[in-house]
Amino acid sequence: MTVRFNAIGLVVSDMAAAVAFYRRLAFAFPEGAEKQPHAEAGLPGGIRLLLDTEESVRSFHPGWEPPAGSRASLALLCDEPAEVDALYAELTGAGYHGELAPWDAFWGQRYAVVQDPDGNGVDLFAALPPAAQ
Repeated sequence: MTVRFNAIGLVVSDMAAAVAFYRRLAFAFPEGAEKQPHAEAGLPGGIRLLLDTEESVRSFHPGWEPPAGSRASLALLCDEPAEVDALYAELTGAGYHGELAPWDAFWGQRYAVVQDPDGNGVDLFAALPPAAQ
């Protein structure tokens, strides 16, 4: 048997809000995805981001309930440290919750965390230049 990583799936309470958030991060959801119970965006390397509404999940798993907190996050690599700051400012300026403002992490990255509309963490990071580490 060969197992290959293929997709990351998130359950969302509001598909339109989730698609709008991830489109701001350059995820290419197809036109009309915001009106569907399931949506997919292809990522480089063949990986996909899958979004399913709570109602969609309950259609095949009737007893499903949203978890009381999140232990997962998506990590998005930016090309430059300034992009972390700019993206964080753009998202929080649009009303998304900033969980952790950009800072120079001791492990050598400019790092920040924003929450998507369902409270999932989205880590934004970029390598710091050698002199800043």
